Amino acid sequence: MYLSRVLKDAGHEMISVFVPDPAWLKKIEDYAPDVITWSLMTGNHRPIYDVNRLLKSKFKFFSIMGGPHVTFVPDCVKDPDIDAVCIGEGEGAIVDLCNALEAGEDWHDIQNLCYADEKGEIVKNPLRPLIQDLDGIGQPDRTVIYDAQPLYANSPRKVIVTQRGCPMSCTFCFHHAMRGKIYGARNAQYVRKRSVDHVIAEALEIRAKYPLRFVHFLDDIFNLRTDWLDEFCERWPKEVGIPFDVILMANMTKEAHIEKLASAGCIYARIAFEAANDKMRNEIYKKNTETSHLVNASKWIKKHGIRLGSLNMLGGPGATLQEDIDTVLLNVECKVDHPLCSIVQPYPEFELNDITKNMGIAVANYDDFPAKFNREASAEIDNKQAVENLHKWFPILVRFPFMLPFAKKTLPSRLLAKPLLIMYMLYSEWLVTEQNILYNRAQGHNSLGVWAPFDFTKRVAAKGFLLVVGAVGGKVVGKLANRLKMGDERVMAHMD
Repeated sequence: MYLSRVLKDAGHEMISVFVPDPAWLKKIEDYAPDVITWSLMTGNHRPIYDVNRLLKSKFKFFSIMGGPHVTFVPDCVKDPDIDAVCIGEGEGAIVDLCNALEAGEDWHDIQNLCYADEKGEIVKNPLRPLIQDLDGIGQPDRTVIYDAQPLYANSPRKVIVTQRGCPMSCTFCFHHAMRGKIYGARNAQYVRKRSVDHVIAEALEIRAKYPLRFVHFLDDIFNLRTDWLDEFCERWPKEVGIPFDVILMANMTKEAHIEKLASAGCIYARIAFEAANDKMRNEIYKKNTETSHLVNASKWIKKHGIRLGSLNMLGGPGATLQEDIDTVLLNVECKVDHPLCSIVQPYPEFELNDITKNMGIAVANYDDFPAKFNREASAEIDNKQAVENLHKWFPILVRFPFMLPFAKKTLPSRLLAKPLLIMYMLYSEWLVTEQNILYNRAQGHNSLGVWAPFDFTKRVAAKGFLLVVGAVGGKVVGKLANRLKMGDERVMAHMD
């Protein structure tokens, strides 16, 4: 959305194409783009390389890739079908590139771009400074997504991001690597916040054009600055007045923050537990968060009537199965309403990757990372199957801890992996339904359409339909990819 904003402001055009789409190749042919952009995360990178190669065999365009994976691992640019990659923030680079291509000028010196020269050697251009004035970019262009996929446009729940960067140095997160290894920046330059004026203007602009009944703020730490939070909590209920949810940092959270958020319309707040074990949480993950911080923040959130969510990880390097079970029990103790859980993935250039390498359990190849971080463990940890099965049990056990003795008996079973996955997916959808009940109740919506069983059934049916469409689309793309010997099973797995 931000890339589209700056491109359109510079006089260029941009559309999105969602795949699978029966007409996706025809849409590209009709639009005849000069540039196709891709954003990659580790795990989905191989299928995107393949689809890009497929398109290069059919159309003529400049292919540029950005996103976290190529920022940290740019050697894909040696692929002759990838013209360049963008390292770090892309707003300035994409405008400069399109301006140069339109004018027929050389683009090879553009900052943030990386390419392979005639000898096949990688050339990395210097990085431009991080954008400090986020308001100055303008409002993200939502039409580029919403015109391409009405499901997002019609959803009453919209995502807003109010900041870039995070001051923490969590070893499992990209921020410490982006800040230190890529930009060599201090927190003062790396952590940036949009003004409350700008955020409220975005919410009002969305509501004027699309359905909007609640907002999901996706910032890593919504309570990063008390002065900003104070202004937001005073103005939001008066000027926007719709419910929202946030992510909070437990060691920065004060009860006063929770009181203000509750009065402003926050009905759901998530805090990062990550692990119950202090050594894992602070020495391995470097969360700098004590158990007392987690317990107190949870207590205050519950006290002020806000739905409590938690973020957790299983399969940490050196963790025992019992320590992962202890993370379940900490959630039980804190009476978490909406437990979220992932499986540790030591991504490239993250400090956690170095830790797993030193322990001899690192992922052998970046292509071995799963596309979904909540499906399987990538590192060669102990009790791998048990950890993956415990992950599927996690939200259910937090809400129904009496089932733990039975769940323990199922953990080693490979045969139960798929049934447990289905159980996990269905219960996760029920947790979202519970969340929607709160949002609707906060706005006085009590129609049949928001009735919990109806909402759940509709949600499961819609996702099931998308999975089927994705699987069929994946097979079609897979057949096309196979003609170019691109490894159709990877494309199909991505599409599914």
